[in-house]
Amino acid sequence: MQKIAAAAFLSVFLPLSFGVGPAMAADVTTPVKAVMDATVSNWAGGDSDWQDIFDENTLADRYSKDFIAKYKAAAQFPAADEDGISPFDYDVIVGGQDACPLQDLNIAPQPPKGDATEVIATFKKLACQGSDADSQATTTVRFEVVQEGGKPVIDDIITVDEGGQSNSLKGVMQDIVKQQQQQPSDQQQKQPDQQ
Repeated sequence: MQKIAAAAFLSVFLPLSFGVGPAMAADVTTPVKAVMDATVSNWAGGDSDWQDIFDENTLADRYSKDFIAKYKAAAQFPAADEDGISPFDYDVIVGGQDACPLQDLNIAPQPPKGDATEVIATFKKLACQGSDADSQATTTVRFEVVQEGGKPVIDDIITVDEGGQSNSLKGVMQDIVKQQQQQPSDQQQKQPDQQ
């Protein structure tokens, strides 16, 4: 009788316990999928409105507290005067101001490392421009995802430029703030020389 009860318990418990791993891994991709869905929509063409991946509601829902603090600090210095909102004058996901409709999008979570999980998004951003190697090249964006408040949020977005250099978006935002804070002191130092 005990063997039957144990077998019944295992037949119910084991599938549930094995199901936890993939479900948790899928949850890690949730904020990344939302950002990539917006990016795909933004470059799809047509009459749809541009989706800001850093608007106030999106920030609170998809990004870590540290990322939000760095974004808000950088947003004090908008890149375009007429925009007055974003510290960037380019799409940080595609890494430029122009792209084709994105093709071959793939989102893949990596094994967790400590408190963070890297989620890698790959896609072709210039495929509509031709069949040459540059147009068909795959772009890779790495999202660092952490758990905050019981849900996965993006803590950093790492892109690779044409020279193969990795760029942390949090680092870029910090550089924007540093450069802007240094400008007034540079201008003050130049003023006495101009008089």
